[in-house]
Amino acid sequence: MKEKFYQYIQNLQDEITTALEKVDAKATFQEDLWERPEGGGGRTRVIENGGVIEKGGVNISAVHGSLPKTMQAYFKVEDVDFFACGLSLVIHPKNPMAPTVHANWRYFEMYNKQGEIVDQWFGGGQDLTPYYLFDEDAIHFHSTCKIACDKHGAEFYPLYKQKCDEYFYNAHRGEGRGIGGLFFDYCKATQDRSIDDWYAFVTEVGNSFTSAYVPILEKRKNLEFTEAQRDWQEIRRGRYVEFNLVHDKGTLFGLKTNGRIESILMSLPPSVQWRYNHVPEPETEEARLIEILKKPIDWLAQ
Repeated sequence: MKEKFYQYIQNLQDEITTALEKVDAKATFQEDLWERPEGGGGRTRVIENGGVIEKGGVNISAVHGSLPKTMQAYFKVEDVDFFACGLSLVIHPKNPMAPTVHANWRYFEMYNKQGEIVDQWFGGGQDLTPYYLFDEDAIHFHSTCKIACDKHGAEFYPLYKQKCDEYFYNAHRGEGRGIGGLFFDYCKATQDRSIDDWYAFVTEVGNSFTSAYVPILEKRKNLEFTEAQRDWQEIRRGRYVEFNLVHDKGTLFGLKTNGRIESILMSLPPSVQWRYNHVPEPETEEARLIEILKKPIDWLAQ
């Protein structure tokens, strides 16, 4: 399974970076191959200062070795070895009318000292973080997610949409990071679903990504905006940074397994603002966004 999924994410990285370069039409992804001293490595691809994308990364990695003590405590296991591979991406467009997007699809295995698999699971998802909210974009993104989910289980979309709303939540701010999407983790083999079934589901979601995001980016990339709207984008990017550094488990895992710091922090936007006690004016688009982020919406019931 690990070879099968690693080959999949290599191909998916190619597909996504090609699609995004076509939209940007100016910049291209620069590739950086790296190795992890304890075992494994990755292929980082970063795009910066493009015509459409201010900063973005589409990264894959496959790392292995002895599970660090901090992660043994986290997973409540003894001294075991592990293998983890995945694709992680974040795209920060220049235009504040275009949303930031994040996605991740990953696979994890643990082994005893005899090299036997003692646990294995999939995880991942995709979510949207707008600065100016166009309802039709939210509906399109969630509809694409639901179509992918429904092929594998009618319960998947409502369950993983809820988990996404719960996970990407800045508890210290009392608001969601964005308008959600899908989030799933610890997808393990059961009597009802094999690990191959989970592979089919996760790759279905991965294959839906360009259809979910690229049409939105195409639609918003050339809209006019003011300097004040650009300021708002950078203030909201500050909330994005707060989530990634305070709450995100993927960032925590990368830092605690001696991951490559440049790849881990690739998700952070290039220009951000923190203004003291900034509150948007009532009855504005900015205020509307804040209100919606306080309580998740069923976008497909609109």
